[in-house]
Amino acid sequence: MSTPQLPLSLRTPPDQRLEAFHGQPGVRDAVAAAARGDSADWLYLSGPAGSGKSHLLLAACAEAGAVGRRAAYLPLAAFAGALADVLPAQEGADLVCLDGLDAIAGHRGDEEALFHFHNRARAGGTVLVYAARGNPAALGLCLPDLATRLGQCTRFALEALDDDGRRELLRQRAARRGLQLDDAVLDYLMRRSERDLASLTALLDRLDKASLAAQRRITIPFLRDHL
Repeated sequence: MSTPQLPLSLRTPPDQRLEAFHGQPGVRDAVAAAARGDSADWLYLSGPAGSGKSHLLLAACAEAGAVGRRAAYLPLAAFAGALADVLPAQEGADLVCLDGLDAIAGHRGDEEALFHFHNRARAGGTVLVYAARGNPAALGLCLPDLATRLGQCTRFALEALDDDGRRELLRQRAARRGLQLDDAVLDYLMRRSERDLASLTALLDRLDKASLAAQRRITIPFLRDHL
């Protein structure tokens, strides 16, 4: 069986950039340094859904690509059961971002593949950035040695944005699209849509296209027509 190849450079949407991260500046700075090669620290980001883990990993790949470094982003849930085939294809990258460790916790074959990849990456000078909902000890890993390796990474605990943070993030993402959302519009959206960041961003994309097609500003009457 041939080894699956994944692209080492990604086309990430404009929202998935480090400057668009709305959270702790310290973690953003650490991710930027790892992405640009200014730091050899390996990172482990933990936090609940909506805390920005995937955003930071995708943004790290975009940042690395912007300075000519080779980067790979792997959503581990998509490759569960196949890491022994997928991970060798990423050797030689400057940066590999492994998202959703929870998805392979308890699967011995995947854990062994990741353990060996971790060791080879360390020896080869590849920087790894991990993300999971919990810390290494809370993942329920089969391999104590893998948990030990993960525990040696520099760790950051992220927090989900509150409603004020979501509003500000939505306002900023709208502004990058050339849209102005006043407080009344933001209140209306927050009351009538899912509040996770992925849903809010998808809704904003939909409204942006509808506004452009109708040549109308996004106002409360416009939202009533389109939601």
